[in-house]
Amino acid sequence: MRTPLIAGNWKMNTDTASARLLASTIARRADEAGDSELLVCPSSVYLSLVRDTIGSAAVGLGAQNVYHEANGAFTGEISTAMLCDLGVQYVILGHSERRHILGETDADVNRKTLAALGAGLRPIVCVGELLSEREAGKTAEVIHSQFSGALAGVSAEQIVSTVIAYEPVWAIGTGKVATPEQAEEVHRDLRKLLTECYNAGIADKVRILYGGSVKPDNAKQLMALPNVDGALIGGASLKADDFLAIAAASAAVGQV
Repeated sequence: MRTPLIAGNWKMNTDTASARLLASTIARRADEAGDSELLVCPSSVYLSLVRDTIGSAAVGLGAQNVYHEANGAFTGEISTAMLCDLGVQYVILGHSERRHILGETDADVNRKTLAALGAGLRPIVCVGELLSEREAGKTAEVIHSQFSGALAGVSAEQIVSTVIAYEPVWAIGTGKVATPEQAEEVHRDLRKLLTECYNAGIADKVRILYGGSVKPDNAKQLMALPNVDGALIGGASLKADDFLAIAAASAAVGQV
């Protein structure tokens, strides 16, 4: 059985005081997540602070991005070695905001994914369609293209250390959320792609998260879907009560 992963993407939010308070509250109450794995992904400037605040609590530390080169003259970028040095375990790659605001391509995401895996980091690779693409009936085509491009060259051994996150772009920060049927259809297609590229046994081990306006009031319904293995949470992860309630809902589904 796949352990649910509840990942909080804090994006470009928090300051020193609020990051410390949020991390300490989640760490103190981590047992409320039950069997769900908790992960917080602050801005890079607060990674050390959050790491120290979490301490030995059952909360993982993730970054929001990484560069594919090991070192060198790349002003403003962050290497995999730097993240590992800070105790980072996961890194979010290919988030829709980086794709559609900052212009990252599937090839960019692929280079970063391979670099992260090579350094022992666990990438959370995001895929998702625009509203115009969904309305044009191109969701499956877009997801397949992003999956194939971002994960090119990832071995069978590496894919089981990789997390995939489906985030319909039209549902991020909008208050809209994919219906359970829409979410499960894409997650099922992703599981099928994993089976075709690797095999059924490996596909069954890979966690596929849903991201897109996940909140405590819709978490249980979404987390109960057969191919949804947790959530990549934006706004709701900035409130400890909401973040932990989503994790608890996911754990409760697994116990039914």
